[in-house]
Amino acid sequence: MTKHFIEDEKIEWEQIDEGVQRKIMAHDPSLMIVKIKFEKGGVGPLHKHPHVQITHVQSGKFEVSIDGKKQVLKGGDAFLVTSNLIHGVLCLEAGILIDTFSPMREDFL
Repeated sequence: MTKHFIEDEKIEWEQIDEGVQRKIMAHDPSLMIVKIKFEKGGVGPLHKHPHVQITHVQSGKFEVSIDGKKQVLKGGDAFLVTSNLIHGVLCLEAGILIDTFSPMREDFL
């Protein structure tokens, strides 16, 4: 059965690293949305994957690295990572990122 309505408060945070937690909000085989909460200094280490990723900076400030280029983004900004580009983030001010992936990240489940 497909879950059409997703209520944030009913989903538990999962600790994925020091200063970093995530919630898998919704997914189907072609798309996934994930909320990631960072404390100041939290790191999303450099990595790559075949999925296309678009990330919305909901709040906070992040140094984002994509394919060797770095830029500081703040609440309201976004970034796009195409398939297999090396990317990662450093949290400069506590905040939340909203990641979307296509197709879904099976490795997250």
